[in-house]
Amino acid sequence: MNPDKSVPPVVAHFAARTTVEQVEEGLALAPKFDSGGLIPCITTDGDTGDVLMLGYMNREALARTIATAEAHYWSRSRQCLWHKGATSGLVQEVIEIRIDDDQDTVWLRVRIAGSGASCHVGYRSCFYRSVELRGPSGGPARLVFTEKSRSFDPKDVYGDAPNPTQL
Repeated sequence: MNPDKSVPPVVAHFAARTTVEQVEEGLALAPKFDSGGLIPCITTDGDTGDVLMLGYMNREALARTIATAEAHYWSRSRQCLWHKGATSGLVQEVIEIRIDDDQDTVWLRVRIAGSGASCHVGYRSCFYRSVELRGPSGGPARLVFTEKSRSFDPKDVYGDAPNPTQL
């Protein structure tokens, strides 16, 4: 099933995983999706190397990313294929796709037009806070903002679109 009705499905032709040597040293893409059919994807800024987000891809999202050179993910909260930037215009242009040694994690290096922001909350990176180390004991760990201001106002960009964050 393809939830994004505007684009026909892309058929993924990935290699079968046959030997450790083939997976670790071979030239064929043989990704290992988890039991839910997903593979984690780290996305970084292609110029600075900053981590922008961690997402997940199913077979179609990875195949579509390869075919279009634009990032596609599987939205776990919405349970559908997600073309990053389709709603906001903040499309992630893929510069490079890497896969780790055992082919169970994808790394995208991307560029984003406009504000260069990637986070639906309006910040440049989804990792806009850090955890305070050796914080006060007895209570929850504290967060510190590493980005002092938003790159855009989410209401201006997304309007009434539902927030994907789940409690």
